Amino acid sequence: MSYIIYFAITIGILVFVHEFGHFAAAKLCGMRADIFAIGFGKRLFGWNKITGFTFGELPKDFDGLGNTDYRFSLLPLGGYVKIAGMVDESFDTKFANEVPQPYEFRVRPVWQKVVVITAGVIMNLLLAWAIFWGANFFQGKEITKTTSIAYVQPNTAADSSGFKSGDKILSVNNVRVENWEDVRAQIFVHTLGENLHLKINRNSNIIDLNIPRKRIPETENAEMMYLIPEGVRPAVKEIVQHSPAERSKLKAGDILLQVKNESVFLTMQAIQIFSSNKEVELPLEVLRGKDTVNLLVSPGKDGKIGAMIGDIFTGPSEIKTYGFFTSIGMGYNDIVKMTNLTFNMIGKVFKGEIAFGKAFGGPIKIAQVATSSADRGIGSFLYFLALLSLSLAIINIMPFPVLDGGHLLIIIIEGIIKKEIPIKVKIGIQNAGFVILLLLMAFIIYNDILNL
Repeated sequence: MSYIIYFAITIGILVFVHEFGHFAAAKLCGMRADIFAIGFGKRLFGWNKITGFTFGELPKDFDGLGNTDYRFSLLPLGGYVKIAGMVDESFDTKFANEVPQPYEFRVRPVWQKVVVITAGVIMNLLLAWAIFWGANFFQGKEITKTTSIAYVQPNTAADSSGFKSGDKILSVNNVRVENWEDVRAQIFVHTLGENLHLKINRNSNIIDLNIPRKRIPETENAEMMYLIPEGVRPAVKEIVQHSPAERSKLKAGDILLQVKNESVFLTMQAIQIFSSNKEVELPLEVLRGKDTVNLLVSPGKDGKIGAMIGDIFTGPSEIKTYGFFTSIGMGYNDIVKMTNLTFNMIGKVFKGEIAFGKAFGGPIKIAQVATSSADRGIGSFLYFLALLSLSLAIINIMPFPVLDGGHLLIIIIEGIIKKEIPIKVKIGIQNAGFVILLLLMAFIIYNDILNL
């Protein structure tokens, strides 16, 4: 249910912002916008000034007289604004046999058509820019000031890749890394589809580490657990009353350093030791404030001690903040960086370096990431929304039928040849593009299901 809710919220915001751009531009240019739809297909319910709020389809001969019908439709995978005198996703061509009217799209100058068609993409870009600006201005960027690995658990992906506890990462594919954010970006984002070559400082010796791409995790949770930065420790967040943890004098806020005389760096490590030593008295070494405290705890029959434990970062870090105007520039830089990254990824897909299903996600993937980002907080969700809005803008401006870029290409061609392309030809192009788009969406959803 949470997947459905967050998918609806995410798509609803993006579609509304995009279609509002087309709607507002059309109105400002004096064109009629007959329909503002969230979703495609059959009208479920909506409102207009003439009929008010109604369920179901409007009469076939309904004339809004210039008033917009705001509606929700059956297929919630997008939306559209039906602008009078334009061949669009509604495939309505009744106007073709009628005398052109001054409020119709088809009679307007080329520059106005361009403004209306590109307004949706511009709104998506502005939404992404606004969120990136807000993230830089209000939240800043957290810098984890280490590139050293705390712990590599045996028989894990990191272990099979050749990493060792205490390794200090110096560079990834000849790009120098200065903090943990650089490390993650270079390993999981900027080198998609590429094998990795890392320079490592291991016990004061510089070594080369070559890792095939297939050994690098591809799911978000696996990425988080792949490499653990130096300074991460399991910390006690809450103690259950009358539990082994309470009897051992363990307290909320304690940081676990050793369990059963074994150094622990992850909650998962500590849990594994507790669960494999049921009803066995175990020595604990914890950091309480600035003091090191030694305790004894006996996990119950279920292998639990009755404490909520979670990983925290105890190493050096800082929040780098930016001023109002600097944040505007930072937001623009974020858009440029992510746009370059997107086209780089698309290029790797065409080169066969990245599988199509790994590079693109459909409704299921969007729902998964939206839910997980929302679980981490509103800031994380908004950042994901910004990335998705930017991706929508990039994809929509591509010169493909049905997309805004396809409409823009037709407008440019008509401007060059000084006459309108026959409506039957436009409808044929739209139909072909729509079929291809549906097949592509079905393939993406299929890949989403395979990757569940």
